[in-house]
Amino acid sequence: MKYDLLIRNGTLIDPARGIHAPLDVAFADGTVAEVGDSLPEAQAREVIDAGGRYVTPGLIDVHVHVFPGVSHFGIEPDPTCLARGATTVVDAGSAGADTFPGFRKYVIEVSQTRILAQLNIASQGMVTRDVGEFALPEYADVDACCRMIEQHRDLILGVKVRLTKDSIVSESAGMIPLHRAREAADAAGLPIMIHPQAAWCESLDDILKVMKQGDILTHCFHGMACGILDEGGKVRPSVHDAIERGVIFDVGHGAGSFAWGVVETAMAEGILPKTISSDLHIYNVDGPVFDLANVLTKFLHLGLSLDEVLSRVTSVPAESVLLQDQIGTLAPGAWGDAVIFELRQETCTLTDSQGQSRTGTQRLEPVTVVKAGRVYRNELAA
Repeated sequence: MKYDLLIRNGTLIDPARGIHAPLDVAFADGTVAEVGDSLPEAQAREVIDAGGRYVTPGLIDVHVHVFPGVSHFGIEPDPTCLARGATTVVDAGSAGADTFPGFRKYVIEVSQTRILAQLNIASQGMVTRDVGEFALPEYADVDACCRMIEQHRDLILGVKVRLTKDSIVSESAGMIPLHRAREAADAAGLPIMIHPQAAWCESLDDILKVMKQGDILTHCFHGMACGILDEGGKVRPSVHDAIERGVIFDVGHGAGSFAWGVVETAMAEGILPKTISSDLHIYNVDGPVFDLANVLTKFLHLGLSLDEVLSRVTSVPAESVLLQDQIGTLAPGAWGDAVIFELRQETCTLTDSQGQSRTGTQRLEPVTVVKAGRVYRNELAA
């Protein structure tokens, strides 16, 4: 047989190549073998008819928490991410220098989901709710962070820092974690990812001052202090400046970081997220996030086109992690990850992190996931 799997009769959406057209996709030996019209069914071991559905590259979720059993946020990656279309995810700081080797051995290397990581500048990572990772400034260990990055450069994309005062950062630590994260990232030649809300500073302006091209401001639409809106409810000039110099604004929906009023105001002023991510973890997997597809549905409701939404979870994040030839596309030779979606025309309730709801009229639903050229069958859901 020429192909291990053939998806036929679907509408292929591949933003990386500007494709939105009826095309078949074939897979062999774990990669995309061919894309074209009327590929031969007789040459495929398995054939899926995707008539009336959309075929996309496997989704990339750049903010999740998938270190179960160690981090209190952790969820199992395969049934919650991969089974719902996110074939590649980036764990955003669940592990620090002291815990990353275990994360790699016991989660990353045994999961079917492709897992990359932002390393927490706090050496212990996000272990418990009872003690913030920066209860003491000493927990932000630059040397330990840099040593761990050097040992795991194939997986670690950057340095994560959370700045919420009191619950995460003590007054004695203040803004020290931010500056140590900057120091570690610069030493390693990697970007930082910042969780900014309610930090020990006057406003988001102070945080954006230390951010450079390629750095990621996640939770960009939260409704708390240190947000993108000023006291008059307008987008801060510093936000426009940061976007101009290449800072990436990422959604990071989460349990407390997506407010309809903030995102609607921002979009009305022309501020769009560069990447759309879920911040999926144990406290929101049963709502209001559920999965990445649900977050994408919210942005369809906000007026983005299907192609605009999908680019923010395929081609754009693939470029940001420098894997644009392998993931986020269904170009021949790319890794064989794909999702078949239905765009269901139905009424749905879409709830933000503050309990405010909007009524949508369509919902994006993943119906088949392909990983490494084979259909992923979620045994836990069976």
